[in-house]
Amino acid sequence: MRYLPHSDEERRQMLAACGLGSEADLYRQLPPDVRLERPLALGGGLSEYEILDYFRARAAENASGYASFLGAGVYYHYRPVLVDVVLSRGEFLTSYTPYQSEISQGTLTTIFEFQTLMCQLTGMEVANASMYDGSTAVPEAALMAMRLTRRERVVAARTLHPEYREVLRTYGRSQGVEIEEFGYDDELGSADLEDLAARVDDRTAAVILQQPNFFGVVEEVREAAEIAHRRGSLLVVIFSEAVSLGLLAPPIEADIVAGELQSFAIPPSYGGPFAGVIATKEKFVRQLPGRLVGQTTDAAGNRAFCLTLTTREQHIRREKATSNICTNQNLIALAATVFLTVYGRRGLRELAEQNLSKAHYLAGRLPQRFFGPFFNEFVARTAARSPEEINRRLLERRILGGLPLGRYYPELSDCMLLCATEMSRRQDMDTLAEVFLGR
Repeated sequence: MRYLPHSDEERRQMLAACGLGSEADLYRQLPPDVRLERPLALGGGLSEYEILDYFRARAAENASGYASFLGAGVYYHYRPVLVDVVLSRGEFLTSYTPYQSEISQGTLTTIFEFQTLMCQLTGMEVANASMYDGSTAVPEAALMAMRLTRRERVVAARTLHPEYREVLRTYGRSQGVEIEEFGYDDELGSADLEDLAARVDDRTAAVILQQPNFFGVVEEVREAAEIAHRRGSLLVVIFSEAVSLGLLAPPIEADIVAGELQSFAIPPSYGGPFAGVIATKEKFVRQLPGRLVGQTTDAAGNRAFCLTLTTREQHIRREKATSNICTNQNLIALAATVFLTVYGRRGLRELAEQNLSKAHYLAGRLPQRFFGPFFNEFVARTAARSPEEINRRLLERRILGGLPLGRYYPELSDCMLLCATEMSRRQDMDTLAEVFLGR
């Protein structure tokens, strides 16, 4: 009864208060044929260390010891030990949302530091306290642009992460958003800016562009911004591989920057929990969804923090709320904060350079589908075997291969999206190339 501290006497008192004589009376309304009259077919209880041994063994059967070249929005990066040391502190791990600033200064301080780091990373002037993840940050950024421009049309790149586009369409159906997509250059793999220019009109609220895009290709943000701004639209730049911001110039030409922070010490963990963020220019802060922590001084003149903007239904009139997002991914955002603090500006750049170098080494051994500049992901064209068959053969070598693209891009059914990070070893990359080329 480690986690259920009620005594037998307390249970009897609760049953008596309900007018019942035993626990079996709780279920007397159920017909006998649906009651389980025998114990569950489970093994005996295990001690704590036996349970840990059990789960370590199951983990070894899963992905432990496998090299991974799978990216596509979720990346395998090193997690500094210090991250979990900080996250496991009780005041962070078990704290609730920081409504009462007088007893939440530590939590509010970490959020403020997070916002500051996000502004430095993206080149924006203000950032919110985090979003649920990158996929939900995209439609929230689109809706923000619609409020600012009072328009209801969004033009999104087909090189935007396919699952992000799906979430955007789901939001759009209930919000009355008209969503149109523009294509990509068949040779470079970057967004087709001529197609974009033909689709943006005076009803367009936002142009959404991912940097680097889903194919790993680096986009021309400045040119896209010029196209959007000529028609009075806002440019929303999305990132899914946050480490790229250690090397690429921040998208300062954008009006709104949104993205996924999983690369910053957040484990893949079957797809979550992750943390997203939206950053923007100060003049747009009133339409920023989520919450914002600000710095102030207390009655004694000391530095203090408080929730400055929380424009949601619980706090203001519903029709004036910017979003129904009601909290932030505080613990996960703290992991990203610790990660960036550990690496620093120079360390993040060195990490990004490692990713760039290893991805280009691997790409140099494989037939590439696109020829635009790329960061740590690229599209390789398969030859005699299908991407699925190549992945099955790689799995036999304890290697997780790339993402077959035919599911999202039928015209690329003979292609695979591969990723190399600082965790990729040369011998595994060589093995992947051998299997890929059928040697």
